Amino acid sequence: MTTKTLIVGASGGIASALIHQCASRGDDVIAVTRGSVSTDGSASNITYVQLAEQDDKHIASFIEQLREDGVVLNTVIITTGFLHDENKKIHPEKRLEDVREDALETYFAVNTIIPSLWIKHLVNVMDKNDATLVCLSARVGSISDNGLGGWYGYRASKAALNMFVKTASVEYQRRLKHALLVCYHPGTVDTSLSKPFQKNVAAKKLFTPDFTAKQLLSHLSSLNREQTCHFIDWDGQVVTW
Repeated sequence: MTTKTLIVGASGGIASALIHQCASRGDDVIAVTRGSVSTDGSASNITYVQLAEQDDKHIASFIEQLREDGVVLNTVIITTGFLHDENKKIHPEKRLEDVREDALETYFAVNTIIPSLWIKHLVNVMDKNDATLVCLSARVGSISDNGLGGWYGYRASKAALNMFVKTASVEYQRRLKHALLVCYHPGTVDTSLSKPFQKNVAAKKLFTPDFTAKQLLSHLSSLNREQTCHFIDWDGQVVTW
């Protein structure tokens, strides 16, 4: 039986690496993106879907279409994330005075609300015996591991995402036998999201998208499925909530 994998946020660097690695191992991959993506040279087992509006209505409609088509998903990886926007002058805050309402709205919309809506609807099309759902999170979303402060909006939105995933794992386990939900800290990856913050990162700690994608897929195969929810980093180490 072919594994069905859904990747949300297909235009991102990590997502692109995941798509091609999953396809290379033989998965049938559905890749969802807000914008258009070039499919030139794509493998025959990759299907790109443009979903410009990722709100409750449009996500629900997309999932319902999968259900009507008889699609059952084994693995879902949600990669949506937001850290900065030069055009809107949104940057991680260094002090309380930097906190802005519009920035908080954007952080929570992308980092918390969109993934949460996907999790809400995905439960209806995932394999009842072998469901794995991953959200890209961040170590700075750990409440217990926060000694530096700052980055208010990003930290808070990722912490909220972690709580939603942890809470949803309880219900997923009741509805889908052996369901596994994971929050994954990919490390600092050489993508547009981290570009302005790479100068102080040691070369050996700046990862390629291919590396962190490979690490994630490797760790998923060894996680204890009796534990309904995990928060791990790129090295497979536990991140405290």
